[in-house]
Amino acid sequence: MGFTCGIVGLPNVGKSTLFNALTATIAAQAENYPFCTIEPNVGRIAVPDTRLNQIAVLAKSAKITPTLIDFADIAGLVRGSSTGEGLGNQFLAHIREMDAVAHVVRCFKDENITHVEGRIDPINDIETIDTELMLADLESLERRSTTLVKKSRSNDKDAIATLAVVEKVIETLKEGKSARSIAAQFEDQAIFNGLQLLTAKPVMYVCNVGEEDSATGNAYSEKVAKRAAEQGAVSVVISAAIEAEIAQLTDLDERAEFLGSIGLEQTGLSQIIAAGYQLLGLITYLTAGPSESRAWTITTGTKAPQAAAVIHTDFERGFICAETITFGDYVSYAGEAGAKEAGKMRQEGRDYVVKDGDIILFRFNV
Repeated sequence: MGFTCGIVGLPNVGKSTLFNALTATIAAQAENYPFCTIEPNVGRIAVPDTRLNQIAVLAKSAKITPTLIDFADIAGLVRGSSTGEGLGNQFLAHIREMDAVAHVVRCFKDENITHVEGRIDPINDIETIDTELMLADLESLERRSTTLVKKSRSNDKDAIATLAVVEKVIETLKEGKSARSIAAQFEDQAIFNGLQLLTAKPVMYVCNVGEEDSATGNAYSEKVAKRAAEQGAVSVVISAAIEAEIAQLTDLDERAEFLGSIGLEQTGLSQIIAAGYQLLGLITYLTAGPSESRAWTITTGTKAPQAAAVIHTDFERGFICAETITFGDYVSYAGEAGAKEAGKMRQEGRDYVVKDGDIILFRFNV
């Protein structure tokens, strides 16, 4: 599994249209009224990776298995969601389960599609959602602090340590700042992560623009990009309408031709996946053989035994070595045998940090 991503935003900003396009399904309704999505629809999609197809050909693999991402289309939040307004807190809870948040922001004008607050102002929309998430976190932490204070009085060390983190985050939220803005300040990240805060989630802003602005963006998306940079977040510019058209094209050549005709080099899906990997610090390593070529997602900095555990825990427990070939060498020397003969296969030990695109065969004994 790659990662899980919750698609959030105000009603009528294009969330469900985008979800449908990304997952190439019609599982989520895309209607011109708030709350048409009553349950979070989840779509599992394959991560496009041309490297996987290339090594599969060279390895004469019978099967190709890409890494996967789960996208969840979460119903539109509105002002007051943190106190139950609209469809309320049930949707905030779904966000807690996600690894990252794709915040879709309306950056287009269309008189036929109503805006829940009656105007097009992406920065105000972002602030509305941010405020609701901060209020929800604040309520959650204030409830938790009451219990922690009682336990701290009896010298419970865990409670004392957790309370210190909680109080610092509460102070930050009251200043109108997200929890992720101070995440790096805590020595014990396990405590901070254990709080499962909505505003601690990595965020990418997805600027939904009109078809005419899909290649260049517009003044609205420029404002969002600036806000993202200030927050240490990322932003991408896509047109949900165009993504919906692309989803109907099953032929890859037709897709490439269509993208070229409108001045785009890649689909919105590719942009969102790249942004997600960047946000979460993820990379991909590959395995290849006659039976299967497969992609595996790990965090940057993962050492070989822990990377092996993604395949099976026995691989880590009985780890001997990682026979490793770079993707470039694998292709240049026409596969494993050629790379090995050319001296391009390396035997890496426990301290080896796996690189993006490494093709690895793990040796283990249990």
